[in-house]
Amino acid sequence: MKPETLFDQVYEAYGPSLYRFCLLHMKNPSDAEDVMQEVFCKRLYRAPKFRSPEHERNWLFQVARNQCRDELRRMRRTELPLEAAEHVSIPPAQLSLLEQASNLPEDQRTALHLYYYEGYQVEEIARLLNISVSSVKMRLKRGRDALREEWRDEV
Repeated sequence: MKPETLFDQVYEAYGPSLYRFCLLHMKNPSDAEDVMQEVFCKRLYRAPKFRSPEHERNWLFQVARNQCRDELRRMRRTELPLEAAEHVSIPPAQLSLLEQASNLPEDQRTALHLYYYEGYQVEEIARLLNISVSSVKMRLKRGRDALREEWRDEV
């Protein structure tokens, strides 16, 4: 298969969800796009053979997570400029949640995003992040508790 065709197929299947994931971590649309570019380059030129679409999806999210971490170590960003992300097709209620979730620690933010936005099951997240199921459950609980507390303070 030609690289252009492969890119189009992979981007159509996973692009929007990977972009949301990268935006949540990078807190800047252009940085999220840069990370996405790296992820798709790795997919085109350095990816293993995939057993299934689910294997490919998991691999892409792992690469995106690692790429975001590497980039953040270099950049140390702290704010998500949501007005710059208005072109992203996320409903306003989810955008507010995305903003609040961006203030959580990275481990909680990642677990919440994979569970609620990407539809991963707890066991899948554990495998993807290479942690135990109980650790995933704890990160989800702590993240939900932190968001609940933040909402309580706003009301």
